[in-house]
Amino acid sequence: MRQLVLLGLVGLGAQLVDGSLGMAYGVTSTTLLLAIGTNPAAASATVHLAEIGTTLASGASHWRFGNVDWQVVTRIGIPGAVGAFAGATFLSSLDTAVAAPVMSLVLLALGVYVLARFTVRGLRRDRLGQPLRRRFLAPLGLVAGFVDATGGGGWGPVGTPAILASGRLEPRRVIGSIDTSEFLVSVAASVGFLLALGTAGLDVAWVLALLAGGLVAAPIAAWLVRHLPPRVLGSAVGGVIVLTNSRTLLRSDWVDAPDATRHVVYAVLAIVWVAAVAWSVRAHRGELALERELAVIEAEQGAARRAEHGAEPRAAQPVDDARTGAAEPA
Repeated sequence: MRQLVLLGLVGLGAQLVDGSLGMAYGVTSTTLLLAIGTNPAAASATVHLAEIGTTLASGASHWRFGNVDWQVVTRIGIPGAVGAFAGATFLSSLDTAVAAPVMSLVLLALGVYVLARFTVRGLRRDRLGQPLRRRFLAPLGLVAGFVDATGGGGWGPVGTPAILASGRLEPRRVIGSIDTSEFLVSVAASVGFLLALGTAGLDVAWVLALLAGGLVAAPIAAWLVRHLPPRVLGSAVGGVIVLTNSRTLLRSDWVDAPDATRHVVYAVLAIVWVAAVAWSVRAHRGELALERELAVIEAEQGAARRAEHGAEPRAAQPVDDARTGAAEPA
């Protein structure tokens, strides 16, 4: 019973992070299962079976809060399902020891880019609203789905930074769309694992414990991402990507850094990450203050123009801050 409670808490925490940042459920849950001696394929199968329920709940919650772009969901989710099925089917015969560091290096570069861009420049708006092309989303989904199934997690870490880096979709919509499309990936991976492994090594109680924790956290995370400013959210996501993939690289056969070196690197990266998020929060508050001042000036100018033409001045309307989802008084 104690183990099941622990798994439930892990599922809750993992889904809270995943639903807020678009990644980490599979990585967190799979890591715990491997730590207690679970077969890698069985661990990934257990997590993906639980994710069928958690991703469905998370997708519904994100849709309720307006965080989903359905065109992105279909364009990346269907290829992702194909990749996940292939990865699950061949996991037992695949060696990802070489592929993992290569992927982590690519993701680390993307993470540094996302962290720096959102911290220094904020959300790029000259591309917002431009469609994400199928020729970009389809290969991305195929690779992300394959990595997710073979590594027990990876859909978010691969898909989220790549779409964020395009600058064509708000962070909250990136996260909502990635979380929603992951339902298709989880179903396909689970089918692949069941066909390849049967029920060997699977513990239904573990699946239900992870699922229960994730179901509790899903609506909370969807609400949270709806109200976080894009600039702050982008810095937070970038930091998670950098820390996660730095850890993978430092522990890989390529580097094999000693424990002391790894701990120093983690500490430095954590300090940089916290400073970046703090800077983004401060910059966001400055942007809001400027927008309020401009709204007041615009309202006063409008009232003056109406008065000149003999029109009765009207009360200023609230200004909708699309980045926070909240209405700020004019």
